[in-house]
Amino acid sequence: MNTNEPVVPYSALARLFLKMSLFAFGGPVAHIAMGEDEIVRRRHWLTHEEYLDMMAATNLIPGPNSTEVMIHVGHKMRGIPGAILAGLCFITPSFLITLVLAVLYIQYGALPQVSAMLWGIQPVIIAIIAVVAYRLAPAVIKTRDLIALFVISLLLMAFSAVNEAILMLLAGLVYALYKTIGSRGILFALLPVAAQAAVSVPAVSLSELFWYFLRIGATLFGSGYVLISYIQNDLVNTFGWLTNQQLLDAIAIGQITPGPVTTTTAVVGYIVGGIPAAVVATTAVFLPAFVLVILTAPLIPRMRRSPFWSAFLSGINAAVLAAISLTTLRLAIAAFHPLPSDSLVIGGFSPIAIGLFLLYAFLMIRLKVNATLLIAAGALVGILAGLIFT
Repeated sequence: MNTNEPVVPYSALARLFLKMSLFAFGGPVAHIAMGEDEIVRRRHWLTHEEYLDMMAATNLIPGPNSTEVMIHVGHKMRGIPGAILAGLCFITPSFLITLVLAVLYIQYGALPQVSAMLWGIQPVIIAIIAVVAYRLAPAVIKTRDLIALFVISLLLMAFSAVNEAILMLLAGLVYALYKTIGSRGILFALLPVAAQAAVSVPAVSLSELFWYFLRIGATLFGSGYVLISYIQNDLVNTFGWLTNQQLLDAIAIGQITPGPVTTTTAVVGYIVGGIPAAVVATTAVFLPAFVLVILTAPLIPRMRRSPFWSAFLSGINAAVLAAISLTTLRLAIAAFHPLPSDSLVIGGFSPIAIGLFLLYAFLMIRLKVNATLLIAAGALVGILAGLIFT
């Protein structure tokens, strides 16, 4: 921790990340977007550039990205104790909520009916992500070369099958080589070429569960969504720990709860072995994130002082912005659906949902309304809309 940084009390760190764990709906990109709003814009603990560098650094190490960003923030503010505090506060409430829903799922065989509330929250999530992309763009794509890299990354993420985390690393490498070697054509030629290269449940012991999810946490790059695709083949097809329906239900619980999507592992653990297994699986999958962030966080300022590594981080940031932009579009297509019995539909989309998105974005940009308040408002709007249209 830099002694010149303003000292943030441990209590302030705890309050922020407990709140984010309870209200950060929408997946990793939305979590990072909310973090930018709370940490950079409202509290001024970090600059845009510092926050972007932390985002870029999480793509260099395995583990859940949004959780690692929060651990990085804690480390920057209060060193190793701050990193541990921030991470635990961001993970624990979400884990407990997920565990409660897992218990209800096993006992009653169905998830709570919260579709209307989520319908009202979804436009808020889209607005949060879109506004963050709007705010970050001037700091990320500052030159024509970075604009070109952003566009190329966006197209590859949209139309190629290469994992986004790999594309981010490739973008950083290509831009670093371009800045140090000085060949403009490398931006337009090398990145696309590089991208192309690139039932009854059996008894499961706690040690098996721990070592499996520890390996996942220590080797998996990308967000919690990557985790879902990664474990499907293992848990269902290879190990037979879950049925496909159980895995889908576990994913659904992870989606409708706030905080890290990776707490889906708590549901998996609970299904195969009850509360002890849920605790073991969650601990194992997040443990590498704490270790790796604490080990690598001191390197970020040194990387910015190196021309090669500074360009590497800038290239990754351009690709991260592309991923945020593409995620905004994809989630918007899925989120702007009408409620049942809603007769006001245009082209399969709900004008009401689109209007709510535009309203929320305006409130965030022009009136600086807190994202957490908008999420609460969106939940209320969804509940009322559910009473009208269902």
